[in-house]
Amino acid sequence: MSNLIMLLAALAALQGTEPRFEGRFTGETRAALEAIVQSARDAGLPTEPLVQRALEGASRRAEPARIVAVVRSLGERLRNARSALGPNASEGELVAGASALYVGVDAGALERMRRARAGGSVAVPLVLLVDIIERGVPRDTAAALITSLSDPRVRDADYMTLRQSIVSDIQSGVSPAAAASARARGVLVTRGLPEPQLPAVRTP
Repeated sequence: MSNLIMLLAALAALQGTEPRFEGRFTGETRAALEAIVQSARDAGLPTEPLVQRALEGASRRAEPARIVAVVRSLGERLRNARSALGPNASEGELVAGASALYVGVDAGALERMRRARAGGSVAVPLVLLVDIIERGVPRDTAAALITSLSDPRVRDADYMTLRQSIVSDIQSGVSPAAAASARARGVLVTRGLPEPQLPAVRTP
């Protein structure tokens, strides 16, 4: 990147402007979006997810007011995720935490995951949590399972293998809750961790 481009980018940040909004948003909409982005920047929160969400809305020709509301909501979830995950949470953790809050996971679950996985990232566990909820695992069951796995002895590779197994079981006709519970218990046994107390799972 040339010195001129770097200087212009820095100047845009100081002025609270986002160059990529040029030609995509005008007037009050652009001003509102730039204010949200600047507020996040001032708070030390990641701003790229906000910009990308706004641009996505523009590409889909969403109503300007809707775009502003969605971006503002994401900014609030990022703030709440940091409150739950701590001031040193990485950008990946904050984005994953915001996604978890979006699908209805309680902030307390994020706090428990952070405590249980002290010293390790919770980004991958949170991504898995959101994924299995979207695949039909009840939120309470999913949160209990992933929280029980939030231990330094459980590696990121374990989560990825777990996801593949759950997806395979669901595709084979196993209910999402039963698939997630059985596969997660397998990881817990392998790693010598206690099994969680879960809501009753109904099987077909």
